[in-house]
Amino acid sequence: MIEPLLLIGLVVAIFVGYNIGGATTGPAFGPAVGADVITKTAAAAFMSVFFFVGAFTIGREVVDTLSEGLIDPGVFTLQTSITVLFFIGFALFIGNFFGVPASTSMTTVGAIAALGSASGTLNWAELGTIVTWWLVAPLIGFWVCGVIGRYFYPRINAWINIQRSDNELFIIDTSRRIPRVTISEESTRRELFGAGIVIAIGCLMAFSSGTSNIANAIAPLVGSGDLEMNTGIIIGSVAVGIGAFTIGRRTMETLGNDITHLPLTAAIVIATVSSFIVVALSALGIPASFVVIATMGIVGLGWGRATRTVGVREGVRGEKEATVSVGALSADKEGEELPDIGEEEPEDIPSAGDLFDPGTTGRVILLQNLVPAISTIGAYLVFRFVPVFPF
Repeated sequence: MIEPLLLIGLVVAIFVGYNIGGATTGPAFGPAVGADVITKTAAAAFMSVFFFVGAFTIGREVVDTLSEGLIDPGVFTLQTSITVLFFIGFALFIGNFFGVPASTSMTTVGAIAALGSASGTLNWAELGTIVTWWLVAPLIGFWVCGVIGRYFYPRINAWINIQRSDNELFIIDTSRRIPRVTISEESTRRELFGAGIVIAIGCLMAFSSGTSNIANAIAPLVGSGDLEMNTGIIIGSVAVGIGAFTIGRRTMETLGNDITHLPLTAAIVIATVSSFIVVALSALGIPASFVVIATMGIVGLGWGRATRTVGVREGVRGEKEATVSVGALSADKEGEELPDIGEEEPEDIPSAGDLFDPGTTGRVILLQNLVPAISTIGAYLVFRFVPVFPF
């Protein structure tokens, strides 16, 4: 018989996992969905499977780190764990409700740091290292993708020449008890090659999410000794899968279509850059905020592509408006000659907003900073001033 307080803790942990599924599915598979490579349902299925694999293999190490590294593990009681999980889930839900995936790592570390600060057990040196990388990594993602978008994207697109046709890549036969997936006869090798790459990278990001984000749902309860590790991983992964199939559809729409219109080549660039940064941070033992990295990478690529037709000198002096030339941004035909930087074709020149939406970008960045702030400030105020906690 589960005691009522522990049951409440499990419900809150499941709620956190549900919101993690919604928040992380967009960065992992938004580019693939936005490029019409796979459906949202297929993306959610991939997310669920590879998240569990990452959580079960490497995620337990991160659970140990989060439950012992930032604060004294003795501070984790059932009551404090439930409170931490509540603020994590509540803050993530706000971001998911508005269709903006927020960083689960920032939100979780913020709530745990609030507990450590209120109890006087916070490891400030460890927190400082983590926060420093959180500030640097998105800037790296933005500028790497921005440089690629401005100087190298057309060449990459001409080299791999991956252009999505109006035909379906895969045909799903749902008439049988077990759905059967076959390759469409109209799909080209280039399309299938690109689809395989972007799906594989999405699965890698889902795996990475499992290695780091499972701790966000279960670390407090594991730290308090009220939840066994393997049981917690299974419960948390199931909750993440449910979130991926439901609220994750909104974040995939935001990261796949609203910020910048992603052809398949762009999806591959974003996924590759984001994956390398996340893997590098994970190797350093830093809880990677890949939601922010992927989002800033999309923003950077859209910005770089939108400014390609403006020379650096003219742009700095304000002599030339940042309009966008379709011919300068992509090779629509194999072997097509590409204009130099600053040159544009006289016909069919859309505005920069066709490739980069500043309004949506501002909303995303605002909420991605607001969500961790809600978790951190809310948890600190409760732990510091509510007399239930003996600090």
